[in-house]
Amino acid sequence: MSLLFLAHRVPFPPDRGDKIRSFHILQYLAKRTPVHLVAFADDAADFDPPAVFTEMLASCTILSRRKSQKRAAIEALAVGKPVSLTAFASPAMQAAVDRILPQVGGIYCFSGQMAQYLPGDAPPVVMDFVDVDSAKFAGFAEDARGPMRWMMRREARLLGAFERAIAARVSASLFVSEAEAALFREGGARGRVMAVENGIDSAKFDPAAATRPLSSPLPEREGPGVGRFPQAQAVVTQAGRPTPNPSLPGKGEGALIVFTGQMDYRPNIDAVTWFARDILPLVRQRHPARFAIVGRAPTPAVQALAGDHVTVTGAVDDVRGWLAAADVCVAPLKLARGIQNKVLEAMAMARPVVASAAAAEGIDHADTVRVAETAQDFADQVIALLDAPDTAATLGVAARAQVIRRYGWDARLASLDALLGLTA
Repeated sequence: MSLLFLAHRVPFPPDRGDKIRSFHILQYLAKRTPVHLVAFADDAADFDPPAVFTEMLASCTILSRRKSQKRAAIEALAVGKPVSLTAFASPAMQAAVDRILPQVGGIYCFSGQMAQYLPGDAPPVVMDFVDVDSAKFAGFAEDARGPMRWMMRREARLLGAFERAIAARVSASLFVSEAEAALFREGGARGRVMAVENGIDSAKFDPAAATRPLSSPLPEREGPGVGRFPQAQAVVTQAGRPTPNPSLPGKGEGALIVFTGQMDYRPNIDAVTWFARDILPLVRQRHPARFAIVGRAPTPAVQALAGDHVTVTGAVDDVRGWLAAADVCVAPLKLARGIQNKVLEAMAMARPVVASAAAAEGIDHADTVRVAETAQDFADQVIALLDAPDTAATLGVAARAQVIRRYGWDARLASLDALLGLTA
């Protein structure tokens, strides 16, 4: 049975949370059956993906999406739909889906925005919502004021109704954690609702790999359509800690605290702003620590945080060098849905992690992640790890062992075989 894989972003390169999940699921399915990918492009380079990616597919259709958020909001208000749907509404996408549907016996729909393209008489559909997006907008509404609060509440209400309607007619609705699945059920969803958790490539995110050339499982881009395998050579210090590759700054003064993520994503922006302004000054009362914000597309608000003790890197070739160099990794997200890949990656790299309850909630970390709520509590947890480097190192080793036991991708995705009638 061949499949149609619908995605709101091209699942390559797997370098941000949603694309990491969609890439590994797509790769898993493509090993078992022919898969036709239909997805929107995020940037010009997406229109020319490397052969190492496209060769695993039966076909690859990538379409542009140029609608501005302002136009999407106006359309949504005019037709009574969620902005999340009008932003991704496209006649060209609908035509592409209609063209491929007769060739497939099943559909894997990744992200709620793409569910609008599912026909009423569709073949069996697995709907991967990933997170309960309507709950995310409800959370945004709590912090918003004036017209924006009304808009966020409207989005939460309309999107929630759409999510429940889709769940009632698909074969299964998937979420990244049991907590998200339970939240969806509690919101009145019908049908089969289950968790399919994210995994982690523990061979790639491996501190021991820093003693040899590191390479991604697929090439990253060096200009449109040109692939390369980045080689990040590193050495191991006497303490057994890998040092970053030469493109990274030296250790410099004090400890290094690292946050990784897509830096035009609002929860990440809020997280690093809170840490830089409210938590880092408390840490620095005891340790001359530096804070590195590592991730592409930092907004002006994020760039404004840069200073003597805060580094904003923008896009980096390989986030593993920064993780390897970190004394502590942090995930101070006040609003987080599902499983945070940034936490799994830091754990896999054997780094001690301090996370908010929201960021740690979806992860079975077996107490290898320190959880904090207030700014003072967060600072105290970071300080405690910096005060006791041996304890921090032991915690990191335990975190990596937990990732290996619990979060291999093949084990996490095995339930898809039965859902879609596939064999390895």
